[in-house]
Amino acid sequence: MQQQSQPNQDLYQHITYEVRNPVAIITMNRPDALNAFTNRMLAEIRHALAAAEDDEQVVGMVLTGAGRGFCAGMDMNALDNMSSTDGTPKDDLSALKADPGDKTLGPDFQVTFSYLLAIRKPLIAAVNGACAGLGFVFALLADMRFVEQQAKFSTAFSQRGLIAEHGASWLLPRLIGSGKALDILWSARKFDGVEADRLGLAERLCDTGSALRQAEVFIQDLAANASPKSLQVMKAQVYRHLNASLGDAMLETNTWMDQSLKRADFKEGVRSFIERRPPNFDRVSTSAEAKA
Repeated sequence: MQQQSQPNQDLYQHITYEVRNPVAIITMNRPDALNAFTNRMLAEIRHALAAAEDDEQVVGMVLTGAGRGFCAGMDMNALDNMSSTDGTPKDDLSALKADPGDKTLGPDFQVTFSYLLAIRKPLIAAVNGACAGLGFVFALLADMRFVEQQAKFSTAFSQRGLIAEHGASWLLPRLIGSGKALDILWSARKFDGVEADRLGLAERLCDTGSALRQAEVFIQDLAANASPKSLQVMKAQVYRHLNASLGDAMLETNTWMDQSLKRADFKEGVRSFIERRPPNFDRVSTSAEAKA
């Protein structure tokens, strides 16, 4: 029987958090507002991601939305309040303070929401409906996007007098190319999951109602077959090396490769292959590093 837990659920008002071993599911839970962000929701998501990093049951995480939306962006009332301040979302909820992500990756991964790229475990966005504005950015900041065919995307920034915010100008061209990125950013036009798949924005195109389940199955397969430490290091390699020269990337890879050859997971991976059995990798070490 699968173990299930809901740590810290009493703290959460705008999300739900559930662990269905080996998957942590974070659901943005303001369905009447298409799960538009509030400052509290942003703090709750960060707190839940930290909890999932610390949980040795968890191999990967899924971020999704309740009802018919993924996330429609920042709540307009919050945006109206921000327009008279410095424009920075703030949470004043001390009980939800959390600092997830691998700090050894450097300062690039500690700027506003770039911490999502430094989360040590795989993070999948299961996009089940409306995905706009900052919600669109959060989908970009996930490692993979499992997108339902009826989902509706829009950047929305140009229509609000804004710019490509929180790393969208860095992420989107790397995913789909500069011309397509500018089309989406300039026009703020709406497009569905089928076009997102064609553009290269979606890693999986899913039938309506199936994105969350497909993301769960993907992480379950990782848990059964892949070393959690290998997943962590590969994620760090991919994001760090996007801006590195080939030589620097090779040198860092060689160092990390030497380290991997000394780990118990390498020995277990070889033995399981020789013995023709599933590997039994250590989940605890990766979660223990998150707590350090």
